[in-house]
Amino acid sequence: MTMLSHDTVWSAIDALAARHGMSPSGLARRAGLDPTTFNKSKRVAGDGRPRWPSTESIAKVLAATGTELAELFGAPAADRLPRPRSVPLLGLTRAGAGGFFDEGGYPAGAGWEEVAFPTDGGEAVFALEVAGDSMLPAYRDGDVLIVSRSSTVRLGDRVVVRTSEGEVMAKILHRRTARSVELHSLNPDHAPRVLPLAAVDWMARILWASQ
Repeated sequence: MTMLSHDTVWSAIDALAARHGMSPSGLARRAGLDPTTFNKSKRVAGDGRPRWPSTESIAKVLAATGTELAELFGAPAADRLPRPRSVPLLGLTRAGAGGFFDEGGYPAGAGWEEVAFPTDGGEAVFALEVAGDSMLPAYRDGDVLIVSRSSTVRLGDRVVVRTSEGEVMAKILHRRTARSVELHSLNPDHAPRVLPLAAVDWMARILWASQ
């Protein structure tokens, strides 16, 4: 498995609270967080998508309980945790220019930086840094998106799309036919777009965002 699952992370937080004789709400309070931070209702978004705890909230509960990261998941799980490795990083605005991707839509050429991300290398991932506010409210200026060209893209997935004209955008894949794709914007101020398949250079699924 390339990354920790949603259920594994939340179960580890529940177990940490129980080991210290607290509810998840009590653990959040101990860490100086809003008491509802770890409520079960906060673990799934309104549209049914899994919602993950932030790295900041995990760091705070570890500090508040004197727990090491390896302890959070238990020794057996810790041994299987993916080690951070460097993945290619490029600014989203630069991704539309030529020379950064090969014909398959994978990173190529010079100009890429690197960012550490926990993956075992079994999946082809790269990182894009958001610039500007066109992707609000989901993604803000400076957020880093980890995307995969090798993951299967399904309806409802958040994706990065690069057009044959060099436009790069983060959207939601709403509909796909044999001739076109319908993309809904993350920013409600932007209308949906329908692109002919011939105009889509590549599409990559967003796996994670540094929010």
